[in-house]
Amino acid sequence: MESNVRVRFAPSPTGPLHIGGVRTALYNYLFAKKHKGTFILRIEDTDQTRYVANAEQYIIDALHWCNIPFDEGPQKNEKFGPYKQSERKHLYKKYADILLEKGWAYYAFDTAEQLDAHRKGHEIEGKTFIYNWHNREKGRLVNSLVLSDDEVQQRIHSGDKYVIRFKSPQHETLILEDEIRGTIKIDTNTLDDKILFKSDGMPTYHLANIVDDHLMEISHVIRGEEWLPSFPLHSLLYTAFGWKSPKFAHLPLILKPVGKGKLSKRDGDKLGFPVFPLAYTNEITGDVSRGYKEDGYFSDAFINMLAFLGWNPGTEQEIFLLEELVQEFDLKRVSKSGAKFNPDKTKWFQQQYMQTKSDEELTDLFLPILAEKGITSEKSYVKQVVSSIKERAIFVDDFFGLSSFFFVTPTTYDPKNVKKNWKQETPELMQELVVVIASIEDFSSTNTEKIIKEWISGKEIGFGKVMQPLRLSLVGKLAGPHLFDIIAMIGKKETIHRIENAIKNI
Repeated sequence: MESNVRVRFAPSPTGPLHIGGVRTALYNYLFAKKHKGTFILRIEDTDQTRYVANAEQYIIDALHWCNIPFDEGPQKNEKFGPYKQSERKHLYKKYADILLEKGWAYYAFDTAEQLDAHRKGHEIEGKTFIYNWHNREKGRLVNSLVLSDDEVQQRIHSGDKYVIRFKSPQHETLILEDEIRGTIKIDTNTLDDKILFKSDGMPTYHLANIVDDHLMEISHVIRGEEWLPSFPLHSLLYTAFGWKSPKFAHLPLILKPVGKGKLSKRDGDKLGFPVFPLAYTNEITGDVSRGYKEDGYFSDAFINMLAFLGWNPGTEQEIFLLEELVQEFDLKRVSKSGAKFNPDKTKWFQQQYMQTKSDEELTDLFLPILAEKGITSEKSYVKQVVSSIKERAIFVDDFFGLSSFFFVTPTTYDPKNVKKNWKQETPELMQELVVVIASIEDFSSTNTEKIIKEWISGKEIGFGKVMQPLRLSLVGKLAGPHLFDIIAMIGKKETIHRIENAIKNI
Protein backbone atom coordinates (compact mmCIF):
# COMPACT_ATOMS: atom_id res chain seq x y z
CA MET A 1 0.00 0.00 0.00
CA GLU A 2 1.42 3.37 -1.00
CA SER A 3 2.10 5.71 1.89
CA ASN A 4 0.02 8.66 0.70
CA VAL A 5 -3.52 7.31 0.70
CA ARG A 6 -6.09 9.94 -0.27
CA VAL A 7 -9.77 9.08 -0.67
CA ARG A 8 -12.84 11.21 -1.24
CA PHE A 9 -16.54 11.10 -0.56
CA ALA A 10 -18.19 13.07 -3.33
CA PRO A 11 -21.97 13.37 -2.88
CA SER A 12 -24.32 15.53 -4.93
CA PRO A 13 -26.35 18.04 -2.86
CA THR A 14 -29.71 17.02 -4.30
CA GLY A 15 -31.43 16.08 -1.04
CA PRO A 16 -30.79 14.26 2.26
CA LEU A 17 -27.90 11.84 2.50
CA HIS A 18 -29.16 8.24 2.21
CA ILE A 19 -27.60 5.63 4.50
CA GLY A 20 -26.05 4.07 1.38
CA GLY A 21 -24.10 7.30 0.94
CA VAL A 22 -23.16 7.33 4.63
CA ARG A 23 -21.80 3.80 4.29
CA THR A 24 -19.71 4.90 1.29
CA ALA A 25 -18.34 7.77 3.39
CA LEU A 26 -17.68 5.39 6.29
CA TYR A 27 -15.74 2.88 4.18
CA ASN A 28 -13.67 5.70 2.71
CA TYR A 29 -12.99 7.04 6.20
CA LEU A 30 -12.04 3.63 7.61
CA PHE A 31 -9.74 2.91 4.68
CA ALA A 32 -8.04 6.31 4.96
CA LYS A 33 -7.52 6.11 8.71
CA LYS A 34 -6.24 2.53 8.58
CA HIS A 35 -3.55 3.61 6.14
CA LYS A 36 -2.90 6.93 7.91
CA GLY A 37 -4.29 8.73 4.90
CA THR A 38 -6.63 11.65 4.18
CA PHE A 39 -10.42 11.59 3.93
CA ILE A 40 -11.81 14.33 1.67
CA LEU A 41 -15.32 15.70 1.20
CA ARG A 42 -16.04 17.10 -2.25
CA ILE A 43 -19.44 18.51 -3.19
CA GLU A 44 -20.30 17.52 -6.75
CA ASP A 45 -22.90 20.12 -7.67
CA THR A 46 -22.41 20.35 -11.44
CA ASP A 47 -26.10 19.51 -11.97
CA GLN A 48 -27.54 22.84 -10.88
CA THR A 49 -31.07 21.87 -11.95
CA ARG A 50 -31.24 19.33 -9.08
CA TYR A 51 -29.35 21.43 -6.50
CA VAL A 52 -31.04 21.72 -3.08
CA ALA A 53 -29.92 24.65 -0.94
CA ASN A 54 -29.84 22.96 2.48
CA ALA A 55 -28.45 19.62 1.30
CA GLU A 56 -24.75 20.55 1.53
CA GLN A 57 -24.96 21.55 5.19
CA TYR A 58 -27.03 18.43 5.87
CA ILE A 59 -24.20 16.28 4.45
CA ILE A 60 -21.62 18.00 6.66
CA ASP A 61 -23.83 17.77 9.76
CA ALA A 62 -24.50 14.08 9.09
CA LEU A 63 -20.80 13.23 8.81
CA HIS A 64 -20.09 15.03 12.07
CA TRP A 65 -22.93 13.24 13.89
CA CYS A 66 -21.58 9.93 12.61
CA ASN A 67 -18.15 10.87 13.98
CA ILE A 68 -16.50 10.48 10.57
CA PRO A 69 -15.41 14.08 9.93
CA PHE A 70 -13.48 14.94 6.77
CA ASP A 71 -9.85 16.08 6.82
CA GLU A 72 -10.20 18.32 3.75
CA GLY A 73 -13.34 19.82 2.33
CA PRO A 74 -15.47 22.96 2.08
CA GLN A 75 -14.08 25.58 4.48
CA LYS A 76 -11.69 23.09 6.05
CA ASN A 77 -8.00 22.69 5.20
CA GLU A 78 -8.59 23.56 1.53
CA LYS A 79 -5.22 22.29 0.33
CA PHE A 80 -6.62 21.51 -3.12
CA GLY A 81 -9.67 23.76 -2.90
CA PRO A 82 -12.20 24.84 -3.67
CA TYR A 83 -14.03 21.61 -2.87
CA LYS A 84 -17.32 22.49 -4.55
CA GLN A 85 -17.37 21.69 -8.26
CA SER A 86 -19.53 24.72 -9.07
CA GLU A 87 -16.63 26.86 -7.79
CA ARG A 88 -14.14 24.96 -9.97
CA LYS A 89 -15.93 25.23 -13.32
CA HIS A 90 -13.25 27.53 -14.72
CA LEU A 91 -10.86 24.54 -14.61
CA TYR A 92 -12.73 22.02 -16.70
CA LYS A 93 -12.84 23.66 -20.16
CA LYS A 94 -9.04 23.52 -20.26
CA TYR A 95 -9.12 19.75 -19.83
CA ALA A 96 -11.92 19.30 -22.35
CA ASP A 97 -9.77 21.21 -24.83
CA ILE A 98 -6.83 18.90 -24.13
CA LEU A 99 -8.98 15.90 -25.08
CA LEU A 100 -10.13 17.67 -28.24
CA GLU A 101 -6.53 18.42 -29.23
CA LYS A 102 -5.44 14.83 -28.58
CA GLY A 103 -8.31 13.38 -30.63
CA TRP A 104 -10.02 11.79 -27.62
CA ALA A 105 -13.09 14.04 -27.86
CA TYR A 106 -15.17 15.93 -30.40
CA TYR A 107 -17.84 18.62 -30.67
CA ALA A 108 -21.43 17.45 -31.25
CA PHE A 109 -24.12 19.90 -32.38
CA ASP A 110 -27.08 17.50 -32.57
CA THR A 111 -30.24 19.05 -31.16
CA ALA A 112 -32.46 17.27 -28.68
CA GLU A 113 -35.08 16.93 -31.41
CA GLN A 114 -32.59 15.35 -33.82
CA LEU A 115 -31.41 12.84 -31.22
CA ASP A 116 -34.98 12.01 -30.30
CA ALA A 117 -35.76 11.32 -33.95
CA HIS A 118 -32.78 8.96 -34.14
CA ARG A 119 -33.97 7.10 -31.06
CA LYS A 120 -37.48 6.69 -32.39
CA GLY A 121 -36.13 5.51 -35.75
CA HIS A 122 -34.08 2.84 -34.01
CA GLU A 123 -37.05 1.79 -31.89
CA ILE A 124 -39.15 1.22 -35.00
CA GLU A 125 -36.41 -1.13 -36.25
CA GLY A 126 -36.24 -2.87 -32.87
CA LYS A 127 -32.82 -1.42 -32.09
CA THR A 128 -31.34 0.80 -29.37
CA PHE A 129 -29.75 4.08 -30.40
CA ILE A 130 -26.16 4.48 -29.20
CA TYR A 131 -24.03 7.47 -30.11
CA ASN A 132 -20.62 5.91 -30.77
CA TRP A 133 -18.19 4.54 -33.36
CA HIS A 134 -20.82 2.88 -35.53
CA ASN A 135 -22.63 6.11 -36.45
CA ARG A 136 -20.60 9.15 -35.33
CA GLU A 137 -18.79 9.58 -38.67
CA LYS A 138 -21.47 8.53 -41.13
CA GLY A 139 -22.99 11.94 -41.72
CA ARG A 140 -26.31 11.27 -39.98
CA LEU A 141 -25.07 12.94 -36.81
CA VAL A 142 -23.84 16.53 -36.63
CA ASN A 143 -20.36 16.66 -35.08
CA SER A 144 -16.80 17.82 -35.66
CA LEU A 145 -15.84 14.40 -37.02
CA VAL A 146 -17.93 15.06 -40.15
CA LEU A 147 -17.89 18.89 -40.27
CA SER A 148 -14.90 20.92 -41.44
CA ASP A 149 -12.90 22.95 -38.91
CA ASP A 150 -14.35 26.15 -40.40
CA GLU A 151 -17.91 24.85 -40.04
CA VAL A 152 -17.24 23.89 -36.44
CA GLN A 153 -15.83 27.29 -35.53
CA GLN A 154 -18.64 29.08 -37.35
CA ARG A 155 -21.25 27.15 -35.40
CA ILE A 156 -19.52 27.88 -32.09
CA HIS A 157 -19.17 31.60 -32.88
CA SER A 158 -22.81 31.73 -33.98
CA GLY A 159 -23.84 30.50 -30.56
CA ASP A 160 -25.05 27.08 -31.63
CA LYS A 161 -25.51 24.80 -28.67
CA TYR A 162 -23.01 21.99 -28.49
CA VAL A 163 -21.60 19.32 -26.25
CA ILE A 164 -18.16 17.76 -26.15
CA ARG A 165 -18.32 13.97 -26.35
CA PHE A 166 -15.65 11.44 -25.47
CA LYS A 167 -14.47 9.41 -28.46
CA SER A 168 -14.64 5.82 -27.26
CA PRO A 169 -12.14 3.51 -28.97
CA GLN A 170 -13.27 0.82 -31.40
CA HIS A 171 -12.46 -2.91 -31.36
CA GLU A 172 -10.58 -2.93 -28.05
CA THR A 173 -10.91 -4.96 -24.89
CA LEU A 174 -10.45 -3.04 -21.66
CA ILE A 175 -8.96 -4.98 -18.75
CA LEU A 176 -10.10 -3.24 -15.56
CA GLU A 177 -9.11 -4.11 -12.01
CA ASP A 178 -11.52 -3.57 -9.15
CA GLU A 179 -10.29 -3.95 -5.56
CA ILE A 180 -13.50 -5.79 -4.62
CA ARG A 181 -14.65 -7.45 -7.82
CA GLY A 182 -11.33 -8.40 -9.38
CA THR A 183 -10.73 -8.34 -13.14
CA ILE A 184 -13.46 -6.90 -15.38
CA LYS A 185 -13.29 -7.14 -19.20
CA ILE A 186 -15.15 -4.63 -21.38
CA ASP A 187 -15.62 -4.62 -25.16
CA THR A 188 -15.22 -0.94 -26.14
CA ASN A 189 -17.61 -1.43 -29.06
CA THR A 190 -20.45 -1.51 -26.52
CA LEU A 191 -19.61 1.89 -25.03
CA ASP A 192 -21.41 5.08 -26.00
CA ASP A 193 -19.66 8.41 -26.44
CA LYS A 194 -20.57 10.13 -23.17
CA ILE A 195 -21.00 13.88 -22.94
CA LEU A 196 -18.11 15.50 -21.05
CA PHE A 197 -18.83 19.20 -21.41
CA LYS A 198 -21.79 21.43 -22.30
CA SER A 199 -21.90 24.80 -24.05
CA ASP A 200 -23.20 26.43 -20.85
CA GLY A 201 -19.68 26.09 -19.43
CA MET A 202 -20.46 23.23 -17.05
CA PRO A 203 -18.81 19.84 -17.25
CA THR A 204 -20.72 16.64 -16.73
CA TYR A 205 -19.97 14.44 -13.76
CA HIS A 206 -17.61 12.26 -15.81
CA LEU A 207 -15.11 14.97 -16.74
CA ALA A 208 -15.28 16.94 -13.48
CA ASN A 209 -14.92 13.77 -11.43
CA ILE A 210 -11.76 12.61 -13.20
CA VAL A 211 -10.13 16.04 -13.31
CA ASP A 212 -10.80 16.69 -9.64
CA ASP A 213 -9.61 13.25 -8.56
CA HIS A 214 -6.37 13.85 -10.46
CA LEU A 215 -5.82 17.39 -9.16
CA MET A 216 -6.65 16.34 -5.60
CA GLU A 217 -4.24 13.40 -5.89
CA ILE A 218 -6.85 10.77 -5.05
CA SER A 219 -5.20 7.36 -4.67
CA HIS A 220 -8.34 5.20 -4.29
CA VAL A 221 -11.87 5.72 -5.55
CA ILE A 222 -14.26 3.83 -3.26
CA ARG A 223 -17.84 4.29 -4.45
CA GLY A 224 -21.17 2.53 -4.93
CA GLU A 225 -21.71 -0.12 -7.58
CA GLU A 226 -24.13 2.16 -9.40
CA TRP A 227 -20.96 3.71 -10.86
CA LEU A 228 -19.71 0.43 -12.31
CA PRO A 229 -21.13 1.27 -15.78
CA SER A 230 -19.01 4.46 -15.71
CA PHE A 231 -15.82 2.60 -14.77
CA PRO A 232 -14.73 1.93 -18.41
CA LEU A 233 -15.15 5.59 -19.38
CA HIS A 234 -13.31 6.84 -16.31
CA SER A 235 -10.47 4.41 -16.91
CA LEU A 236 -10.26 5.53 -20.56
CA LEU A 237 -10.18 9.18 -19.50
CA TYR A 238 -7.08 8.52 -17.40
CA THR A 239 -5.50 6.88 -20.42
CA ALA A 240 -6.52 9.78 -22.67
CA PHE A 241 -4.97 12.37 -20.34
CA GLY A 242 -1.88 10.24 -19.77
CA TRP A 243 -2.46 10.26 -16.00
CA LYS A 244 -1.91 7.51 -13.48
CA SER A 245 -5.26 6.05 -12.54
CA PRO A 246 -6.30 5.64 -8.91
CA LYS A 247 -7.39 2.20 -7.76
CA PHE A 248 -11.13 1.59 -7.92
CA ALA A 249 -13.45 -0.28 -5.55
CA HIS A 250 -17.19 -0.54 -6.17
CA LEU A 251 -19.30 -1.25 -3.08
CA PRO A 252 -22.38 -3.50 -3.14
CA LEU A 253 -25.89 -2.09 -2.89
CA ILE A 254 -27.82 -1.91 0.37
CA LEU A 255 -30.94 -3.92 -0.42
CA LYS A 256 -34.54 -3.74 0.78
CA PRO A 257 -35.36 -5.89 3.85
CA VAL A 258 -37.07 -8.33 1.48
CA GLY A 259 -33.76 -8.63 -0.36
CA LYS A 260 -34.76 -7.47 -3.84
CA GLY A 261 -33.96 -3.98 -5.07
CA LYS A 262 -32.12 -1.01 -3.64
CA LEU A 263 -33.23 0.28 -0.23
CA SER A 264 -35.32 3.44 -0.61
CA LYS A 265 -37.10 6.03 1.51
CA ARG A 266 -40.38 4.39 0.51
CA ASP A 267 -39.23 1.14 2.14
CA GLY A 268 -38.52 3.00 5.37
CA ASP A 269 -41.87 4.79 5.30
CA LYS A 270 -43.69 1.53 4.64
CA LEU A 271 -41.92 -0.58 7.27
CA GLY A 272 -41.34 2.12 9.89
CA PHE A 273 -37.62 2.88 9.94
CA PRO A 274 -35.49 5.83 8.79
CA VAL A 275 -33.15 5.72 5.80
CA PHE A 276 -31.39 9.01 6.58
CA PRO A 277 -28.91 9.70 9.40
CA LEU A 278 -30.60 12.96 10.43
CA ALA A 279 -34.17 14.20 10.08
CA TYR A 280 -34.60 16.27 6.95
CA THR A 281 -37.11 18.95 6.02
CA ASN A 282 -37.83 19.47 2.33
CA GLU A 283 -37.62 23.24 1.85
CA ILE A 284 -40.13 23.19 -1.01
CA THR A 285 -42.82 20.79 0.24
CA GLY A 286 -42.20 21.08 3.97
CA ASP A 287 -42.21 17.27 4.26
CA VAL A 288 -40.09 15.93 7.12
CA SER A 289 -38.16 12.66 6.77
CA ARG A 290 -37.13 10.70 9.85
CA GLY A 291 -33.52 10.40 10.91
CA TYR A 292 -31.63 7.87 13.04
CA LYS A 293 -30.47 10.59 15.40
CA GLU A 294 -33.97 11.89 16.07
CA ASP A 295 -35.32 8.34 16.37
CA GLY A 296 -33.01 7.92 19.34
CA TYR A 297 -30.15 5.88 17.91
CA PHE A 298 -26.62 6.35 19.20
CA SER A 299 -24.30 7.40 16.39
CA ASP A 300 -21.76 4.68 17.24
CA ALA A 301 -24.48 1.99 17.11
CA PHE A 302 -25.64 3.36 13.75
CA ILE A 303 -22.09 3.31 12.37
CA ASN A 304 -21.40 -0.21 13.69
CA MET A 305 -24.59 -1.41 11.96
CA LEU A 306 -23.63 0.29 8.68
CA ALA A 307 -20.14 -1.19 8.71
CA PHE A 308 -21.64 -4.68 8.60
CA LEU A 309 -23.84 -3.91 5.58
CA GLY A 310 -21.42 -5.32 3.03
CA TRP A 311 -18.32 -6.01 5.13
CA ASN A 312 -17.42 -8.54 7.80
CA PRO A 313 -14.26 -9.03 9.87
CA GLY A 314 -14.10 -12.78 9.28
CA THR A 315 -14.79 -13.51 12.95
CA GLU A 316 -17.85 -13.85 15.19
CA GLN A 317 -17.32 -10.40 16.70
CA GLU A 318 -20.05 -7.89 15.82
CA ILE A 319 -19.60 -5.02 18.27
CA PHE A 320 -16.76 -2.72 17.19
CA LEU A 321 -15.77 0.70 18.39
CA LEU A 322 -14.87 3.06 15.55
CA GLU A 323 -11.16 2.69 16.35
CA GLU A 324 -11.52 -1.10 16.12
CA LEU A 325 -13.30 -0.80 12.78
CA VAL A 326 -10.38 1.27 11.51
CA GLN A 327 -7.94 -1.46 12.52
CA GLU A 328 -9.98 -4.33 11.07
CA PHE A 329 -11.32 -2.80 7.87
CA ASP A 330 -10.12 -4.39 4.64
CA LEU A 331 -11.57 -3.93 1.15
CA LYS A 332 -10.87 -7.61 0.49
CA ARG A 333 -13.56 -8.46 3.05
CA VAL A 334 -16.20 -6.33 1.35
CA SER A 335 -18.81 -8.47 -0.37
CA LYS A 336 -19.51 -8.35 -4.10
CA SER A 337 -23.20 -9.05 -3.56
CA GLY A 338 -25.82 -6.73 -2.10
CA ALA A 339 -26.37 -6.47 1.65
CA LYS A 340 -29.95 -6.89 2.91
CA PHE A 341 -31.00 -4.21 5.40
CA ASN A 342 -32.46 -5.62 8.61
CA PRO A 343 -34.38 -3.12 10.82
CA ASP A 344 -34.45 -5.58 13.74
CA LYS A 345 -30.68 -6.03 13.59
CA THR A 346 -30.32 -2.25 13.66
CA LYS A 347 -32.27 -2.18 16.93
CA TRP A 348 -30.11 -5.02 18.23
CA PHE A 349 -26.98 -2.92 17.68
CA GLN A 350 -28.67 -0.01 19.45
CA GLN A 351 -29.52 -2.19 22.44
CA GLN A 352 -25.98 -3.56 22.63
CA TYR A 353 -24.58 -0.05 22.69
CA MET A 354 -27.11 0.96 25.35
CA GLN A 355 -25.38 -1.46 27.70
CA THR A 356 -21.95 0.03 26.98
CA LYS A 357 -23.01 3.57 27.92
CA SER A 358 -22.20 4.76 31.41
CA ASP A 359 -25.04 5.40 33.85
CA GLU A 360 -23.79 8.99 34.08
CA GLU A 361 -24.09 9.55 30.31
CA LEU A 362 -27.54 7.98 30.13
CA THR A 363 -28.72 9.94 33.16
CA ASP A 364 -27.75 13.19 31.44
CA LEU A 365 -29.88 12.13 28.48
CA PHE A 366 -32.82 11.09 30.66
CA LEU A 367 -33.01 14.18 32.87
CA PRO A 368 -34.39 16.47 30.11
CA ILE A 369 -37.12 13.89 29.37
CA LEU A 370 -38.15 13.93 33.04
CA ALA A 371 -38.08 17.72 33.07
CA GLU A 372 -40.45 17.82 30.08
CA LYS A 373 -42.87 15.73 32.13
CA GLY A 374 -42.60 18.14 35.06
CA ILE A 375 -40.64 15.68 37.19
CA THR A 376 -37.70 16.91 39.24
CA SER A 377 -35.50 14.45 41.04
CA GLU A 378 -31.97 14.24 42.40
CA LYS A 379 -29.49 13.23 39.74
CA SER A 380 -28.08 10.50 42.00
CA TYR A 381 -31.56 8.97 42.30
CA VAL A 382 -32.17 9.15 38.54
CA LYS A 383 -28.82 7.48 38.01
CA GLN A 384 -29.92 4.58 40.24
CA VAL A 385 -33.12 4.28 38.22
CA VAL A 386 -31.19 4.24 34.94
CA SER A 387 -28.87 1.54 36.22
CA SER A 388 -31.83 -0.65 37.15
CA ILE A 389 -33.75 -0.42 33.87
CA LYS A 390 -31.28 0.24 31.03
CA GLU A 391 -30.79 -3.45 30.19
CA ARG A 392 -34.42 -3.63 29.09
CA ALA A 393 -34.31 -0.44 27.02
CA ILE A 394 -33.49 0.04 23.35
CA PHE A 395 -33.75 3.83 23.32
CA VAL A 396 -33.40 6.49 26.00
CA ASP A 397 -36.98 7.43 25.16
CA ASP A 398 -37.96 4.02 26.54
CA PHE A 399 -36.68 4.91 29.99
CA PHE A 400 -39.77 6.63 31.33
CA GLY A 401 -42.08 3.86 30.21
CA LEU A 402 -39.83 1.40 32.02
CA SER A 403 -39.38 3.48 35.14
CA SER A 404 -42.35 5.82 35.63
CA PHE A 405 -43.24 4.05 38.90
CA PHE A 406 -39.94 5.25 40.39
CA PHE A 407 -41.21 8.82 40.07
CA VAL A 408 -45.02 8.66 40.07
CA THR A 409 -47.43 6.68 42.26
CA PRO A 410 -49.51 4.33 40.10
CA THR A 411 -53.17 5.36 39.76
CA THR A 412 -54.23 2.48 37.53
CA TYR A 413 -53.59 -1.23 37.76
CA ASP A 414 -53.35 -3.75 34.95
CA PRO A 415 -56.82 -5.42 34.81
CA LYS A 416 -55.59 -8.85 33.73
CA ASN A 417 -52.99 -8.96 36.47
CA VAL A 418 -55.50 -7.73 39.04
CA LYS A 419 -58.02 -10.43 38.10
CA LYS A 420 -55.39 -13.14 38.35
CA ASN A 421 -53.48 -12.01 41.45
CA TRP A 422 -55.71 -9.79 43.64
CA LYS A 423 -57.93 -12.21 45.55
CA GLN A 424 -60.52 -11.77 48.29
CA GLU A 425 -57.94 -12.26 51.04
CA THR A 426 -55.36 -9.96 49.42
CA PRO A 427 -56.37 -6.66 51.12
CA GLU A 428 -56.02 -8.22 54.58
CA LEU A 429 -52.59 -9.67 53.68
CA MET A 430 -51.47 -6.30 52.32
CA GLN A 431 -52.60 -4.54 55.48
CA GLU A 432 -50.55 -6.98 57.59
CA LEU A 433 -47.60 -6.36 55.26
CA VAL A 434 -47.86 -2.62 55.89
CA VAL A 435 -47.33 -3.28 59.60
CA VAL A 436 -44.28 -5.46 58.83
CA ILE A 437 -42.77 -2.82 56.54
CA ALA A 438 -43.40 -0.01 59.04
CA SER A 439 -41.31 -1.91 61.60
CA ILE A 440 -38.24 -2.28 59.38
CA GLU A 441 -35.39 0.07 60.34
CA ASP A 442 -32.71 -0.98 57.86
CA PHE A 443 -34.60 -0.34 54.62
CA SER A 444 -31.94 -1.70 52.28
CA SER A 445 -33.01 -4.01 49.48
CA THR A 446 -31.29 -7.01 51.06
CA ASN A 447 -32.75 -6.49 54.52
CA THR A 448 -36.33 -5.77 53.45
CA GLU A 449 -36.26 -8.86 51.24
CA LYS A 450 -35.02 -11.00 54.13
CA ILE A 451 -37.66 -9.75 56.61
CA ILE A 452 -40.63 -9.86 54.22
CA LYS A 453 -39.77 -13.34 52.96
CA GLU A 454 -39.37 -14.59 56.55
CA TRP A 455 -42.81 -13.16 57.37
CA ILE A 456 -44.37 -14.89 54.32
CA SER A 457 -42.70 -18.21 55.26
CA GLY A 458 -43.98 -17.85 58.83
CA LYS A 459 -47.53 -17.52 57.54
CA GLU A 460 -47.05 -20.74 55.57
CA ILE A 461 -48.57 -19.30 52.37
CA GLY A 462 -47.24 -19.24 48.82
CA PHE A 463 -44.89 -16.37 48.02
CA GLY A 464 -47.02 -15.44 44.98
CA LYS A 465 -49.94 -14.51 47.22
CA VAL A 466 -47.93 -11.59 48.58
CA MET A 467 -45.23 -10.83 46.04
CA GLN A 468 -47.53 -10.42 43.01
CA PRO A 469 -50.02 -8.09 44.77
CA LEU A 470 -47.07 -6.18 46.24
CA ARG A 471 -45.57 -5.59 42.80
CA LEU A 472 -49.01 -4.56 41.49
CA SER A 473 -49.30 -2.07 44.34
CA LEU A 474 -45.89 -0.51 43.71
CA VAL A 475 -45.70 -0.63 39.89
CA GLY A 476 -49.30 -0.93 38.67
CA LYS A 477 -48.41 -4.04 36.68
CA LEU A 478 -46.25 -7.15 36.95
CA ALA A 479 -43.15 -5.56 35.47
CA GLY A 480 -39.98 -3.78 36.50
CA PRO A 481 -36.64 -4.65 38.08
CA HIS A 482 -36.01 -6.53 41.32
CA LEU A 483 -38.96 -5.79 43.61
CA PHE A 484 -36.91 -5.11 46.72
CA ASP A 485 -34.65 -2.71 44.81
CA ILE A 486 -37.79 -0.73 43.96
CA ILE A 487 -38.85 -0.78 47.62
CA ALA A 488 -35.44 0.43 48.79
CA MET A 489 -35.34 3.23 46.21
CA ILE A 490 -38.82 4.68 46.70
CA GLY A 491 -38.46 4.39 50.49
CA LYS A 492 -40.61 3.23 53.38
CA LYS A 493 -43.14 6.06 53.37
CA GLU A 494 -43.89 5.80 49.63
CA THR A 495 -44.00 1.99 49.77
CA ILE A 496 -46.64 2.04 52.51
CA HIS A 497 -48.56 4.80 50.72
CA ARG A 498 -48.73 2.76 47.51
CA ILE A 499 -49.86 -0.41 49.27
CA GLU A 500 -52.62 1.48 51.06
CA ASN A 501 -53.57 3.16 47.77
CA ALA A 502 -53.93 -0.23 46.10
CA ILE A 503 -56.07 -1.57 48.97
CA LYS A 504 -58.44 1.37 48.48
CA ASN A 505 -58.56 1.42 44.69
CA ILE A 506 -58.41 -2.18 43.51
